[in-house]
Amino acid sequence: MKFHVLTLFPAMFDGPLAEGVVGRAISSGLISVERHDFREFATDKHGSVDDYPFGGGPGMVLKPEPLFAAVDDLKGRDEIDDSTPIVLLTPQGRTFDQSVAEDLAAAGRVALICGRYEGVDERVRTHLATDEISIGDYVLSGGELAAMVVIDAVARLVPGVVGSLGAIQDDSHTSGLLQFPQYTRPASFRGMETPETLLSGDHARIAEWRRREALRRTKARRPDLLDSADLSEKDRLLLDEPPQPG
Repeated sequence: MKFHVLTLFPAMFDGPLAEGVVGRAISSGLISVERHDFREFATDKHGSVDDYPFGGGPGMVLKPEPLFAAVDDLKGRDEIDDSTPIVLLTPQGRTFDQSVAEDLAAAGRVALICGRYEGVDERVRTHLATDEISIGDYVLSGGELAAMVVIDAVARLVPGVVGSLGAIQDDSHTSGLLQFPQYTRPASFRGMETPETLLSGDHARIAEWRRREALRRTKARRPDLLDSADLSEKDRLLLDEPPQPG
């Protein structure tokens, strides 16, 4: 999996990309993250990448020339092609979720454009980007942090990046539900007990408990997810059951 990040602040990625799952994946060659400072593609001697908005108003707008030139350079070096998703990180984009992460992971290569200032020239959105993504209904100083979120979520779907396939399959949202409650040693801590079912060794009973609790947690915290979840008749019965000990 290869990520190309178009940004004015490539050094922002140094720490996050060096640590944890993503850092290990880069070191092992499972993914690569190439950062491209699109200021290098500015067309004047001052390296200008932004200008005042036509029609007036506060702030500055990212110019189209450096971003188009940066993408042209990537295509000219066969780093990306016409099938590669070119994603503009913007508060106006569609909401990033697990299904979007899965689609990007399947693409194999993706280019991420990090917006800044008051936004980008509209021609970048309409004629350069192939997709627009938002990580939530709030405004950040730029697209870099959003790009890091996308990279992390997509990278862990690449085979080999996360050690256990089951760990991914049980994640919240991967199955359409929130994850069931998790417990580990000690079984008893400060009077707080682990549900007896999880200690029983009965795998069928444990699986049913986990499914029931995932359904209940989703109903309590994110009932909207149940509208699109693939629920069996047994799932619906589990949702209607009264709470049971352990």
